[in-house]
Amino acid sequence: MYDGMINVCKEKGFTSHDVVAKLRGILHQKKIGHTGTLDPDATGVLPVCLGKGTKLCDMITDRDKTYRAVMMLGRTTDTQDISGQILTEKAVNVDEREVRDAAVSFVGDYMQIPPMYSAIKVDGKKLYELARAGQEVERKARHVVINALNITEIQLPYVTMEVSCSKGTYIRTLCQDIGEKLGCGACMTELVRLKVGAFDIAHAWTLAQIQEMAACGEEEVRRHIVPVEEMLSDYPEFKTTDAFSDKMLANGNWLPREQVATSGGDASAVLKDGMQVRMYSSTGNFTAIYQYVAVKNSLKNIKMFV
Repeated sequence: MYDGMINVCKEKGFTSHDVVAKLRGILHQKKIGHTGTLDPDATGVLPVCLGKGTKLCDMITDRDKTYRAVMMLGRTTDTQDISGQILTEKAVNVDEREVRDAAVSFVGDYMQIPPMYSAIKVDGKKLYELARAGQEVERKARHVVINALNITEIQLPYVTMEVSCSKGTYIRTLCQDIGEKLGCGACMTELVRLKVGAFDIAHAWTLAQIQEMAACGEEEVRRHIVPVEEMLSDYPEFKTTDAFSDKMLANGNWLPREQVATSGGDASAVLKDGMQVRMYSSTGNFTAIYQYVAVKNSLKNIKMFV
């Protein structure tokens, strides 16, 4: 079985679930999960978790993302992208400076109302299910962050931009909100995810390419899988101090502060409340992610990887 993560370049027409289903057939294993939905018409980076790596899915979903999007001014749709039913069409009477000023105004903290055509659940039902049934419900605005927005090309009514943002940001909603601010409306015509955390599109593989790797044998596939431990390299490294604490670690028990140490010795100088760390056994086996709880002067198990 493969363990870790592989950087898939999702192609147009596939859902994220389609990618997972096809990879199960290509790699001949069931334990596979994706790290964040991309719409069928969207393309680009989709990190996929394999084996023990499936425990990383929620952790990778939290990473910042970068997109390239094409926005068309003058039209709004029910899905906020070009595939939806047209709601309004207006003349585009704005210049390039107005477009840039409106777009840049969204950089920073941003309260965004998620679209009806999304997988967010309200009272146990996904919004897109309600939308398809002709229902629209009130959605609460959610806090997102636009870290950077760079317009790379303007050929009105089309605007191409690169957006770096926090998790939970809907780029098609951003397009609609920019259009609303300009007074003409807008929808998204194209979306490519360029980056998720450390994964970028330059090192992403299509399903066909992964199929070719698999045909060459397991070792060729493994060369393109990022190990679980490497995915967590930004977490400080700690270890238990003896065989007794090794047993506690293996069972996922709380670890008293005095029973853990860094490779440089006592952990007391560096552990801070809430800090999450990679925990190894005293013999050097990576085992889990732990978190320090100052009030108990101990570390608690967050996620086991054995």
